[in-house]
Amino acid sequence: MTAVFNHTIIASIDRERSAAWYRDLLEAQDAPSWGLFTNLLIGAGVLLQFAEPPVEIQMQHYAFLVDDEHFDRAYGKLVERGIEHWADPRRRQPGHWNTEHGGRGVYVMDPAGHGIELLTRPYL
Repeated sequence: MTAVFNHTIIASIDRERSAAWYRDLLEAQDAPSWGLFTNLLIGAGVLLQFAEPPVEIQMQHYAFLVDDEHFDRAYGKLVERGIEHWADPRRRQPGHWNTEHGGRGVYVMDPAGHGIELLTRPYL
């Protein structure tokens, strides 16, 4: 069997707030939560687990492939809510999306300070 990505833990200052942010932007589904985790389910059965670790949170990068219609909805939310976003990962092109790899992409910071990328075409 080929390896399949199953889940990841996203360190959060406030796991409920972070989960709500991802639920809204990614249109994720609630999943049963337990113990230290607040869980969401995204495409292909991937589980996002939000936890509040007892250490300083280091920024991570998470990229999510979405279709064009989802991108339109998510980007509209960013603009409507005045959420800072960029066309590039170095945050030098604010307020725009990019057209790299034959699609569209945008970068935004989540409530815990992680870099989030939404893209409509995979890199490879």
